[in-house]
Amino acid sequence: MPEQKQMSLNDKSQLTIDVKSLIGVVAAILSMAAIYFTLTGQIAQLQLDTIRMQDSVAINSEFRILWPRGDLGALPDDAVQDLNIDYLQKELSKLQEEFDSHIDSHEPIR
Repeated sequence: MPEQKQMSLNDKSQLTIDVKSLIGVVAAILSMAAIYFTLTGQIAQLQLDTIRMQDSVAINSEFRILWPRGDLGALPDDAVQDLNIDYLQKELSKLQEEFDSHIDSHEPIR
């Protein structure tokens, strides 16, 4: 019966590997690590984007309901426009009164 040679691992054991294989193993490990961190970063970014979109939808839904009712205020341009409309209504009212007074003072044409 042939004798079996037992291999034992200890602090004096030696491992020989050529430089080309070592560089290949290191490159493979670095590539896997880069892919892992890239995917982890993309997943985190997608989660953050999802949270932001959910908040945006909630805010926009509230805005969509409250803005037309005037519950969220008005634009400065709206305030200026309202003042202009008020001024024009007063001027029109004055012109209508003046017109009515001239019509009332004249006798109808026969």
